[in-house]
Amino acid sequence: MRTYKLTISYDGSRYQGWQRQANTDNTIQFILEYSIGKLVGYRVKVDGSGRTDAGVHARGQVASVQLSKLYDVDELKDSINRYLPEDIRIVDVELVKNGFHARKSAKGKKYEYYIDCREKPDVFSRRYCYHYPEKLDVEAMKAATKYLIGLKNFVSFTDDKDCKDPIRKITNIKIISNGEKVRITFYGTGFLYHMVRILVGTLLEVGSGKRDLKKLPVVIAAEDRSLAGFLAPARGLFLRKVYY
Repeated sequence: MRTYKLTISYDGSRYQGWQRQANTDNTIQFILEYSIGKLVGYRVKVDGSGRTDAGVHARGQVASVQLSKLYDVDELKDSINRYLPEDIRIVDVELVKNGFHARKSAKGKKYEYYIDCREKPDVFSRRYCYHYPEKLDVEAMKAATKYLIGLKNFVSFTDDKDCKDPIRKITNIKIISNGEKVRITFYGTGFLYHMVRILVGTLLEVGSGKRDLKKLPVVIAAEDRSLAGFLAPARGLFLRKVYY
């Protein structure tokens, strides 16, 4: 068997997230497995670097798959793409050493979240950013990030009530304001269920004056989801890159 590393871009708007589910075929993982299976003539298992929720997008999701023979990687990429819908695209294929696993081998991830603060949502980007029509104090949001960076217990920032390992390390958070649009970029070793979207909601509350940034350490220490910010919508979130 040969192991291939796939880098995948997708518009998650009409899908029920990455992970295959028993009650629907409308997931990225299922469609990839079905499409590659049609190409090679047998069932395959595609392992992703992690789950993305329903409606979340990816520019650099990574998956691994084992196939029975050696393929030219460019030809394999083009062949798989012919079977895929227009909103899912393989952007790169690499032959890697057996033992590589998209999730288990990952060292870190980069997520981007896009916010539109204008009075009316932008016609062309409204499906790919969160319309939040409030004036934001971006400097306050930047100041708040210092409390979130580092190795911490992020149980206050997940909707997984059964989370048994809430320790994660955020290595950096960058906030860039360009007119009426804001991009928040998160770098970390890994993220909990809904963690990035809750962090975004928390930072937006800081930026709009609804939350005191200096009380973020209290939120973290309390280990209480109800004290953190709201869950920002999925449509503004992109998995940008996975690091190995």
